[in-house]
Amino acid sequence: MEVQQFYYDNKVVKKFLYATMFWGIIGMTVGLLLAFLFIFPNLTDGISWLSFGRLRPLHTNAVIFAFVGNAIFAGVYYSTQRLLKARMYSDFLSNFNFWGWQLIIVAAAITLPLGYSTSKEYAELEWPIDIAIALVWVAFGANLIGTMIKRRQRHLYVAIWFYLATFVTVAVLHIFNSLALPVSLGGMKSYSVYAGVQDALVQWWYGHNAVAFFLTTPFLGLMYYFVPKAANRPVYSYKLSIVHFWSLIFIYIWAGPHHLLYSALPDWAQNLGVAFSIMLLAPSWGGMINGLLTLRGAWDKVRTDPTLKFMVVAITGYGMATFEGPLLSLKNVNAIAHFSDWIIAHVHVGALAWNGFLAFGMIYWMVPKIFKTRLASVGLANFHFWIGTLGIILYALPMYVAGFTQALMWKDFNPDGTLVYGNFLETVTEIMPMYWMRAIGGTMYIVGACVMIYNVVLTIKSGSKVEDELAEAAALTKVSKKRTAGETYHTWLERKPVQLTIFATIAILIGGAVQIIPTILVKSNIPTITSVKPYTPLELEGRDLYIREGCVGCHSQMVRPFRSEVERYGEYAKAGEFVYDHPFLWGSKRTGPDLLRVGGKYSDNWHLNHMYDPQSTSSGSIMPSYSWMVRDEHDRSDIQAKMKTMVSLGVPYSDEDIENAITSMDAQATQIEKNLYADPDFATNYEADKKYAAENGMEFVQMRDREIVSLIAYLQRLGTDIKIKETGEIVTDNN
Repeated sequence: MEVQQFYYDNKVVKKFLYATMFWGIIGMTVGLLLAFLFIFPNLTDGISWLSFGRLRPLHTNAVIFAFVGNAIFAGVYYSTQRLLKARMYSDFLSNFNFWGWQLIIVAAAITLPLGYSTSKEYAELEWPIDIAIALVWVAFGANLIGTMIKRRQRHLYVAIWFYLATFVTVAVLHIFNSLALPVSLGGMKSYSVYAGVQDALVQWWYGHNAVAFFLTTPFLGLMYYFVPKAANRPVYSYKLSIVHFWSLIFIYIWAGPHHLLYSALPDWAQNLGVAFSIMLLAPSWGGMINGLLTLRGAWDKVRTDPTLKFMVVAITGYGMATFEGPLLSLKNVNAIAHFSDWIIAHVHVGALAWNGFLAFGMIYWMVPKIFKTRLASVGLANFHFWIGTLGIILYALPMYVAGFTQALMWKDFNPDGTLVYGNFLETVTEIMPMYWMRAIGGTMYIVGACVMIYNVVLTIKSGSKVEDELAEAAALTKVSKKRTAGETYHTWLERKPVQLTIFATIAILIGGAVQIIPTILVKSNIPTITSVKPYTPLELEGRDLYIREGCVGCHSQMVRPFRSEVERYGEYAKAGEFVYDHPFLWGSKRTGPDLLRVGGKYSDNWHLNHMYDPQSTSSGSIMPSYSWMVRDEHDRSDIQAKMKTMVSLGVPYSDEDIENAITSMDAQATQIEKNLYADPDFATNYEADKKYAAENGMEFVQMRDREIVSLIAYLQRLGTDIKIKETGEIVTDNN
């Protein structure tokens, strides 16, 4: 038998490890800043690119795609080569994957604070960056599959199955959710090809499965490789891993609609999401049990080995998060938890424990291996473990308490049928101590990560230069019929990478197709409401500003059919209200009140003062100032191109509407400016500013030309299209 010598590529693994640690600290630090902005809302006053709305998507993208993404690539590149007994298929593709991914992260770090955002959760990056993501991801997949084809190990171990499913599914999710029409090829503005209800379904089909197939399946593959390696024990049950893999990837893809319960999404889609979410409990806990029971006979090592400590807590965190997910998909539980800080606690148990701790455990295991040395300090690693674990507890528990408190206060009624806490800010004030505790917990978690980096630096200094690692293995030979006699179908599949990829693709496509195609094609899913009209040009511009500033991160636009919400906000949401919304803006968290029915509720002056100094109109508010919008001139030169793009997406603007867009905007903006003069303080201050600018030869921007006026136009439009008869009946085409 011919034995071949070859070299594992450790250099690309080293690069991804460095990037994991670097971006991890960046992403967590931005998250900590956001936590402190809840306590000190004016901490970054007047700095637009440091406002909460713009930094929040930067935090989620940095942690998910920069920290976790680089950790995935580091672990996959390290383990794949050793599982397949082959160097990665192409050094060029490996390096293209690394540098391309880092450039994408840098582009995100620049564009998101500048306000270039689609507003779609975990998919906020604009269209040129989306295209770059697709190209780099395809390069990664080609490298992975190419390595399988030239492998020397015939059998494809379970970790490889999860890597394959990750590549295929993330590609499908990213491409379909990111479909958008750019306003111009030279600009960074685009509109989702989906509208309203359809956009919400596609987004949460993506959003839930970004968690499933970016934060879960690749890490399960890494668990199946690194936990047995660190424990020096075989995986507990290979049969269980087969059931775990196929049931998980088939069921997970159906669960997205549980993010939209009691929304305007059709009931049948909501109920499908609930049913499959409950079923998810079985494969998820099957994987957790398989991981923990792999440590049978090795628990004495857990006591002394910090790497295993991290991995045990990571797997336990996975089990907790995947028990809570199905629990939260139950309609009666979701009615309480949704839009509250309970969801923040749930998400961070998964992110900090499952993803963070498994990544840390991997780093502690891999760095000494590739630098051919020992971990510099076991004591520091243990310190990192304990302070990190305490940080998770101090982060999550207060958020659970905050969520329960919010839910109870939002739904509390007096005997006479009025809300006990009619002022939303009463609920915010009540949970401020919980936000303090979260900030402390987050600080402890980051301190632990910094200690790890210090420990890793010491380890690297004590080691040798990373070189390609010499390995040898027998060449892959044709399998004789004698050797394959009596093998099961799955055993055959485990040595067929192409067939395995095809079957995994079919498994993940079924659920998405069953949910999305009917919602897009069947008109009865989205009943028409005749009074709902497209946004005026100025309102469309204001909506784009709302998206730019990330307002959807704190305010929902989805009143659910609950007595408490209808009493607090107004008539519950109807599917037909959102037919011209590209993208949808239903939101997923209420740090502030819902805005679906805010139109006409307050004067134009109130909105201006609220944006300039939120605490002046709403005592106790933790909303930051958006003073730059009150000062800055609004560039509305692209409005006609925007309207033409909307026409391509089915919004019924006429040629006359587009031709007269500038005139229409000027007229509406001038009227809002006149309305603002109703406040004597505004009139006095504004005229004084105008006079001062004229006397000093300074350029003066008319109020009607400023960003705030466009935003006011949009806010005053929200929820005003609905016409309700005295009987309470909504006016639709069917009435």
